[in-house]
Amino acid sequence: MVERESRSDLSAILKAASDPTRRAILTMLAQQGPLRVTDIARQFDMSLNSVSKHIKVLENAELVRRRTEWREHLIEVQMDPLSAVDEWFAGLRSIWTLRLDALETALEDPEDDGSVT
Repeated sequence: MVERESRSDLSAILKAASDPTRRAILTMLAQQGPLRVTDIARQFDMSLNSVSKHIKVLENAELVRRRTEWREHLIEVQMDPLSAVDEWFAGLRSIWTLRLDALETALEDPEDDGSVT
């Protein structure tokens, strides 16, 4: 059973990652390391303010962290929260593995009608 708090974290992470621009920002940061907000904004055909709003959503989901060095704001990806997504998918995979194993068993023995005798 998943705790309510981790569900809301998972929801925030999935919601933040649901937008293609935010996924592109995460990918960029994972590949290139910490970047200034202005460097991130240059990669998109949108205003600096719009990119900042996307970054704020990622910050709220704790997928990125803002670090200030002098007057520069550096944004860096945080991979730890993605473990909640991985755990959720692992649970789904285990359910499907059980279902597929049962299907395989049923297909191997066509005379077995699944009833317990």
